[in-house]
Amino acid sequence: MAKEVNNNFDRRANHLLRLLQLCGGCVPLHSLQFQVSNSVIQTLLDKELVQVQNTGCGFLLEIAEDC
Repeated sequence: MAKEVNNNFDRRANHLLRLLQLCGGCVPLHSLQFQVSNSVIQTLLDKELVQVQNTGCGFLLEIAEDC
């Protein structure tokens, strides 16, 4: 059962990365509130695959520049 949970988690993380690529590399963080769990976002942040940018009017989740 644990392997199935990992596969599902990896699938959601890959989906978020593809979504970011399709949206030009960044998306407002608030728009992901009900689509993606915080643990998926935090894992991608920990792996330094994405970064959060403060625009002064909100936060953007974007693909890390060194990816």
